[in-house]
Amino acid sequence: MGEPAVGTTPPRVMTIAGTDSGGGAGVAADLRALTACGAHGCVAVTAVTVQNTLGVSDVHVLPPATVAAQIIAVATDIGLDAAKTGMLAGAPTIEAIVAACDEVGIGVDGRTPLVLDPVAASMHGDQLLADSALDAFRTLLFPRATIVTPNLDEVRLLVGIDVHDRAGQYDAARALHAMGARNVLVKGGHLVEDTESCVDLFYDGDDFVELPGPRFDTGDTHGSGDSMASAIAAALARGASVADAVAFGKRYVTEAVRNAYPLGAGHGPVSPMWTVRHWWE
Repeated sequence: MGEPAVGTTPPRVMTIAGTDSGGGAGVAADLRALTACGAHGCVAVTAVTVQNTLGVSDVHVLPPATVAAQIIAVATDIGLDAAKTGMLAGAPTIEAIVAACDEVGIGVDGRTPLVLDPVAASMHGDQLLADSALDAFRTLLFPRATIVTPNLDEVRLLVGIDVHDRAGQYDAARALHAMGARNVLVKGGHLVEDTESCVDLFYDGDDFVELPGPRFDTGDTHGSGDSMASAIAAALARGASVADAVAFGKRYVTEAVRNAYPLGAGHGPVSPMWTVRHWWE
């Protein structure tokens, strides 16, 4: 397959997420990853955070109606080939997003794939969302998502399973699927017992696929989940199957972590720059 012709519109992918003023995660990470994966990124901002590499000190949640309006404005003019979610702030925001997605055909029963990255826990495992928002994830978003991509802390909050080994990953995948998720990716980055590798587990309700990768000795992994979900969404926007999109996302984020860089005094971000040729050299 050759390069697209000059002026060809790339796949259009929307991120529905919050900002990170430090640029390591949220819509900043999503847009970097989408660009690196050849997609045009669109944005529906859910919340503005005051944040650096050391943590989040404040959050301003946008009105749910404003979040919904962003989705509808983009989908009805530009059009969307895929969408993904990040920080969704609370149950009212989730309800507004669901209504907007249903209106414009985003989700498993519509024409536009939806990648649900349930940002429910901090890097340290602290709960970021109220229980009502977690319920909204389970009841409203899971059935609409093409794929759900939780890390192990989010698994614990969503299904109550504290994963410490590979068998626990399998149990978590089954539990998430039973809650209505059509496809599940249980990420293994937080499985500290797995010292040599990082194995993500994909489950489509019938078959399990283990996706192994190297484990890097680095604390600079901020934005890894956002970047992986965005890469999966970009692949889906190009027409890839869910399984192939997940495999692509795994390859992409592995290299992004390999090329992570220090920033500030805390956790640095993963880097999409490995995909960019050093044209300035």
